[in-house]
Amino acid sequence: MAATEEVKDVERAIEEAPVGEKREREEEAETMAPWEQHASIISIPRFDYTAPSSLLHHSHSGFLVTCSIKREKSATKEVMSILGKVLLPLGEEKGEVLKSSDASKRLKLCGQETEETGENPNAEDLKPAKESVSEEQKSLMSLVKLTKSGLLLFTFPVDNSTDTTDIVSRVFPFMESGALKAPVWCHRIFPVQATCALTEKELQETVSKLVQRFVDDKQNTLSTPVKFAAGYNRRGVEEAKGKIQKASEVLDQCPLLDRTKCFETVAAGVKAIVPDSVVDLKSPELCVLVELLPLSRIPNGSYVAAVSVLPHRLVSTKPKLAIKPLVPETKQKKGQN
Repeated sequence: MAATEEVKDVERAIEEAPVGEKREREEEAETMAPWEQHASIISIPRFDYTAPSSLLHHSHSGFLVTCSIKREKSATKEVMSILGKVLLPLGEEKGEVLKSSDASKRLKLCGQETEETGENPNAEDLKPAKESVSEEQKSLMSLVKLTKSGLLLFTFPVDNSTDTTDIVSRVFPFMESGALKAPVWCHRIFPVQATCALTEKELQETVSKLVQRFVDDKQNTLSTPVKFAAGYNRRGVEEAKGKIQKASEVLDQCPLLDRTKCFETVAAGVKAIVPDSVVDLKSPELCVLVELLPLSRIPNGSYVAAVSVLPHRLVSTKPKLAIKPLVPETKQKKGQN
């Protein structure tokens, strides 16, 4: 069944290719196994095995993507294409020329083969491109190995200040306008603003820092008192080295794995910046999302969380507080039927 799906991916890619390239791909596909066909179309970056160690000691921004289980490779290609198509016009909209280092990094991240000629791109250049991401372009983002299926984690270098929230917020209007097709494999893209060790001190400090940034952003309008909500996802928390641990054993290792304790810490971080604030789960103006990252190759008992403070427009509150899905769940269910 899986092999059949891989072949379909290749067939779709061949159909979209130019005539000359299409003929070459058809001839090549005849002599290739299903997985080799899939790999020839979908260029998958390798895992950065140093990234988990860096996440233990430094804060990183990036993207946490939820996707269909056992379709992680297809989802990796899909999300890189989505981000690339959003990032290219974003650089031009902010008035950046291609020879600037920031614009170069932004374009090389997930996007297009753009040379640093010092010239501004024309209208044709700004259209979504179909080129694969080169090895050089992939190097700006690390693909981090996780212990749980159905998740992808991309991180930027420590000194990278890319606004991941702004990028994700632009994906939705792109899809509504038809500039982006609805994704097949990717379900949600969570913009990671910061990471920290899952300790009371570090989590509270990280939340306070991000709340301060949110409050200082003039695009965000807040009422009095400020209404906020918190969401906490602990995917795979009981899984360790292939064995299921008892909940009590896990909580002994890290008290903040307890939801109540985590929410208390988040609330303390919010109120340290906005004393006049109240919890409102139905219509929060400020949403603090904490995602436990099931990292591979980290010491037993070490936990790292991704943290973001987001506006209400980027989250859904039912059935629980979470990042907004790329495709409404009702449409996903219809597509599966």
